[in-house]
Amino acid sequence: MAEERKRRKLIPNRTPIPEQDPIKRGSNFKEVSLGYTTEQALEEAERCIRCAKPQCVKGCPVGVQIGDFIGLVQEKDFQGAINKIKETNILPAVCGRVCPQEDQCEKLCVVGKKFEPVAIGRLERFVADWERDHGQKTKPKVAKSTGKTVAIVGSGPAGVTAASDLAQLGHKVTVFEALHEPGGVLLYGIPEFRLPKAIVAEEIAGLTDLGVDIQTNAVVGKLMTVDELMEDFDAVFIGSGAGLPNFMGIDGENLNGVYSANEFLTRTNLMKAYDFPKFDTPITVGDRVAVVGGGNVAMDSVRTALRLGAEEAIIVYRRSDAELPARAEEVHHAHEETIRFELLTSPTKIIGEDGWVKAIECIRMELGEPDDSGRRRPVPIKGSEFQIPVNVVVMSIGTGANPLVPQSTKNLDLNKWGYIVADEETGRTSREGIYAGGDIVTGSATVILAMGAGRKAAGDIHRYLLGEPEPEVETAAEVKNQP
Repeated sequence: MAEERKRRKLIPNRTPIPEQDPIKRGSNFKEVSLGYTTEQALEEAERCIRCAKPQCVKGCPVGVQIGDFIGLVQEKDFQGAINKIKETNILPAVCGRVCPQEDQCEKLCVVGKKFEPVAIGRLERFVADWERDHGQKTKPKVAKSTGKTVAIVGSGPAGVTAASDLAQLGHKVTVFEALHEPGGVLLYGIPEFRLPKAIVAEEIAGLTDLGVDIQTNAVVGKLMTVDELMEDFDAVFIGSGAGLPNFMGIDGENLNGVYSANEFLTRTNLMKAYDFPKFDTPITVGDRVAVVGGGNVAMDSVRTALRLGAEEAIIVYRRSDAELPARAEEVHHAHEETIRFELLTSPTKIIGEDGWVKAIECIRMELGEPDDSGRRRPVPIKGSEFQIPVNVVVMSIGTGANPLVPQSTKNLDLNKWGYIVADEETGRTSREGIYAGGDIVTGSATVILAMGAGRKAAGDIHRYLLGEPEPEVETAAEVKNQP
């Protein structure tokens, strides 16, 4: 039997995950990935060899004990598996769907040195969905009240994680969210077909179970400032994100039919364009849509445009497919859905008629020497200009720091791009008692990295509130496990 188990653990290829048919899914907003069945999850879990020195945990910003939870899946103890994950991750169903595991935990998987790595993210999603379907949720333990209060600005991944950890440590936590529903970028920035709103709402509801007070429609920087919050709270954590859209500065960007990806996805997600005609969202798509950019947000935007009725949805990206920064899975899905890729192509201007977009003019590029990012720099090919007829252009070339909180907070150090300067390991800013983490510090990054920043800050906030001058542990999760 031992030899049989060893043989199964050395299966080279990961278990395929069921997906919607590519043609059918291009016209609906249902989830693309359908998740593992129990049999498939058990088959994939058997590929984990339960390393004596697991490297995968080192790649997880929130420190999920991956080998332990997969071991419990192998034993068919799915409740135990989800409980193990939730010791360090409040958003397992979210992370199982949108985290770039291939660049984090799975990248360090020992099995992956010779074969395909264990599908850690898919197994995380499986046990999270299993718990939701079977209604056996367990509430984390909450420590005795410390009498201390903490304000969290923003309910995205960083804010939610910090709030959860601090509440479990016994502090009274209030979250201030600018929009009418909590979730931040999880809610307004990621399409329904990748991350259903109901799953975000259910996982964030875990905060209220911990006694966290969530205040929506609370725009910090307008209705109140961080300085005013500091008068009422013992500490403040800022997780307001990087939601300021960037544009190229080319002619025609002020035409009707030009969106930032932020606006395009926010209108679709929060104004429920994905549920048309039940909700008649004010968003124009037209027959042909060009999305400028090659990251995950660009893929989300172009695939959303297709689902909103565009006859042709086009990616315009200035480098080759080898340099596309989006997850390989998202690019693969886009190709399956007949998305057109105009690679080594850069816009030069947007052409309009009667105030509306009519076409986008582009120039062909070739790759030169590497730039500061290590990728080969795109160089224009003289005389290669051409036009693509389109009705809508979505600019997905990155975002900047949300300026409301940084600019309304006194004596808060910012870098030259307007992001808050905060210590990477503690989240401390230039103001005592004020912490920051996530995209407002690092710029646009991943959900799990923001969660890791929230966790580190929560650990140091806890020490600060209890008057401990020097760090004794690395994270709030470790603080909770102290005797």
